[in-house]
Amino acid sequence: MSALMTGGCTSPPPIEGPVSLGQIAAVSGPRVRPDRVIEDSRCPRDVQCVQAGRLIVRVTVFGGGWSREMDLTLGMPVPVADGSLTLVDAVPASADQPRRYRFTFRFQGGL
Repeated sequence: MSALMTGGCTSPPPIEGPVSLGQIAAVSGPRVRPDRVIEDSRCPRDVQCVQAGRLIVRVTVFGGGWSREMDLTLGMPVPVADGSLTLVDAVPASADQPRRYRFTFRFQGGL
């Protein structure tokens, strides 16, 4: 018996949990792909900063037949469809190792 092989391009399934740049996260409704870090001015580890800084990530959000590019700031919900999307966590917790980013998103609402 020969094994069937399917050709063509298919996208990998969404990941539940933290994702790296370019991976697609499943967030109980839409799917979210972090595309690039716009700003990471958070304090390095073991440094006392006067201002905490912020992390802004450009993402593409995919819904039922639509997609939308937007910037998410860590901890700040943004309206999407009939809910809100939040970048809830980013590892590392500072700008020390930018190539090792892992992002966690949360969607609240229906879709």
